Amino acid sequence: MPVTEPLTRPDGTPIRILTVDDEPSLIELLAMAMRYEGWEVFTASSGGDAVRVARDAKPDALVLDMMLPDFDGLEVMRRIRTEQPDVPVIFLTAKDGVTDRVAGLTAGGDDYVTKPFSLEEVIARLRGLLRRSGATSVRPDTQLVVGDLILDEDSHEVSRGGVPIKLTATEFELLRFLMRNPKRVLSKAQILDRVWNYDFGGQANVVELYISYLRKKIDADREPMIHTMRGAGYVLRPAGS
Repeated sequence: MPVTEPLTRPDGTPIRILTVDDEPSLIELLAMAMRYEGWEVFTASSGGDAVRVARDAKPDALVLDMMLPDFDGLEVMRRIRTEQPDVPVIFLTAKDGVTDRVAGLTAGGDDYVTKPFSLEEVIARLRGLLRRSGATSVRPDTQLVVGDLILDEDSHEVSRGGVPIKLTATEFELLRFLMRNPKRVLSKAQILDRVWNYDFGGQANVVELYISYLRKKIDADREPMIHTMRGAGYVLRPAGS
């Protein structure tokens, strides 16, 4: 998995993305990928909800499905831009929706992605769009910190309580995913998708195996940080929380 520099707002706070689609599973996948980037994600399943959420959240970019149950993505963009005229927009369109793509760009949309798409493509387009819009800066601090556990994304150094911990490349990616989502339960399928880059298909045992490897290195002779949520997945929490 390629390592890309983390982006933040110029003031150092997390990038805010509003994702709008009426397919819950798609929303969840997009949100997961964006949170992995360290971004703050807001979601809506209708045009009306999107306008209301945008008013409070003031997102740095929109990922906007063209077809929504109440009104279309063009109208959502128009209403949001009455209050945030410069917010960049990526439209999600049907594979054969040439008319939608043309209409979206003509109306002022910045980019589009056709369904089905890869999460990596959406993230790459968002990163480029955010840079061009001037909404971001590169985060100078490359460390992830959860409790006394520290991971440096540049040097690939990991320590807990000041004691260095040596990890393999896969162990490092797994820990990075957990640390980018602290206190969030991550399913085996989500972990497979982000760390191993393939869909869930009976390979859950590899997740269990690498979680056990991490525990031996991260939690050995210490208060545990990696917890199993039976039937749901795994969660990383600061010790004692």
